[in-house]
Amino acid sequence: MPVDYDLVIVGGGLAGNCLALALQGNGLKIALIEAQTPEQLHASAAGDRALALAAGTVQVLDHMGAWSGIAAKAEAIKHIHVSDQGHFGKTRLSAEKSQVTALGYVIAARDIESHLTTLVAATETKLFCPARLTGLVSGHDNVSMSLKFDNRPINLTARLLVGADGGQSSVRKLLDITQHTTDYGQTALVTTVKSALPNRNTAYERFTRSGPLALLPISPYHSSVVWTRSHDEAEDLLACPEADFISALQASFGYWLGELCLAAPRRAFPLSLIRAERMMCGRAVIVGNAVHQLHPVAGQGFNLGMRDVVQLADVIREEHQQGNDIGGIAMINRYVQARQKDHNHVINLTDSLVKIFSNDWLALAAARNIGLSVLDRLPLVKTQFTRQAMGLSGR
Repeated sequence: MPVDYDLVIVGGGLAGNCLALALQGNGLKIALIEAQTPEQLHASAAGDRALALAAGTVQVLDHMGAWSGIAAKAEAIKHIHVSDQGHFGKTRLSAEKSQVTALGYVIAARDIESHLTTLVAATETKLFCPARLTGLVSGHDNVSMSLKFDNRPINLTARLLVGADGGQSSVRKLLDITQHTTDYGQTALVTTVKSALPNRNTAYERFTRSGPLALLPISPYHSSVVWTRSHDEAEDLLACPEADFISALQASFGYWLGELCLAAPRRAFPLSLIRAERMMCGRAVIVGNAVHQLHPVAGQGFNLGMRDVVQLADVIREEHQQGNDIGGIAMINRYVQARQKDHNHVINLTDSLVKIFSNDWLALAAARNIGLSVLDRLPLVKTQFTRQAMGLSGR
């Protein structure tokens, strides 16, 4: 039966745009549905958040022609410094010792989202924006979708539907895919600080009894802060005077960068581990934050989603070149099975780090500090750890 499109992607954010770009030049008829206009996306407060791009993610962006347009706006991570507040354990990773230009990069979400949107708009991808998915039926031969586009209803059909529409995914909800949620009882405080000393392209991860604290370099004297505290502590830190906030931050972080001062508003985000029960239903799959939302402790959420996109694009491309049905059960099962190991590994690692490093039980504190010190002194183990941090061992 003829269909309107080979592939319909719901969600014009990072994952959806990257999938559309990755599949250009393969003879596929693609449509992308996004609820917000580019102006709305650009003005969103979520655009302020700093994304830590693993080196593997940067390679992917470069391969699809997206990196050169944003490289100048990204700050390289050349060193990673991991420590435990009040204890001796430390681990230091270096791009130079790993013989790479950078371990990763930090960039404002707004900069990368705007650039990807511009690139997709210049392709043959059909854009429905602003448009909302209001219904879908996954049949034997196609997926039928109902949209509200420019305040009028329209219907589309496709061989494959991909839900790349984030944590509140309409595709996941319409497919009735349940989620499993683990509430960590923590809130992430996010802001930017200016330091008296240069950060020298160093990303700091400091574990405290309340949870992890990360400072990511965004310019020589500015760092993005992601500070995990209990809900009550976070509420107090949001409401207190700036001087009190900085005093508490300095007490947790120390003076690795000298004195700090606030350079942006404080924002708060409750933290949970959220994972969809399954990644597919009929001729539809979900990717990125529609499937998994992680604690920021290891900075792996966005990078895991990018590997979803790359794997799915590879499978679609290969099946299409062989003349197979890109929405068939064989293709979808192949993708799901290919992603399962990476999902389980990263999600279990992140969850374990939260539990291990968010308390000050003496025996556990001793064990984790011995682990950090040993890691710092074993080159082969450190190399594997570095590759994981760079997103080069997930596929």
